[in-house]
Amino acid sequence: MNNRLNEILDVHRDNQDAESQTEHAYGLIEEMIVTLELPPGASVSEATLSARTGIGRTPVRMALKRLEHQGLITSLPRKGVFIRQLNVEDQLAILEVRRPVERMLAMKAARLATKPQRDSLRFCVDCLVQAAIAGDVHRYLHFDQECDRIIYATSRNAFATDFVSQLYTHSRRFWVAHSQATDWVRIAHLHSDMMNAVADGDEERAASGLEALLDYLEGACREVLGLA
Repeated sequence: MNNRLNEILDVHRDNQDAESQTEHAYGLIEEMIVTLELPPGASVSEATLSARTGIGRTPVRMALKRLEHQGLITSLPRKGVFIRQLNVEDQLAILEVRRPVERMLAMKAARLATKPQRDSLRFCVDCLVQAAIAGDVHRYLHFDQECDRIIYATSRNAFATDFVSQLYTHSRRFWVAHSQATDWVRIAHLHSDMMNAVADGDEERAASGLEALLDYLEGACREVLGLA
């Protein structure tokens, strides 16, 4: 009986370790894609990514499947795996979809956040603004993600957060690709207005802050497309 129980516990631990390794591989590869360390159109393989991340090929393979489902990579028969090209028009469609979901998440977070979550949000958004002022895009993106994670945890809707987190990755990659033409300080202050409204528990101000942020991003996107 004890031997059988130990076997079951060993399998459970192995599965947890495998999931942890896959999650770690996914995070590292996603970061490389978003920051353009793996540029659009680049060819990648399990072997090279395993060597670059220091993670075994099986977790890397599982991470690549997740990234393909997310639309960040493309697998072509007999040709290999490639980082998906940027499509500027996609950004307008992504912003259109983000708007109602993010509005709901922001308002729920404003209503449900605990004091530690509100304090963490204020800290992260202050760091985000300082990173933008310093021109440190990678640090900005780090704290942008931290803000998002707090919103996800606070809003308590896993279906919505799983959905919108995939869209965020595409958006971040787009803005990194166009970073020279991006007013990071303006975007950071708009983020700050919205996130601080969430931290203050003001649902309506959080919603209007989100609308102002997405309006600005849509306008900037249209400028890139030459539609402004």
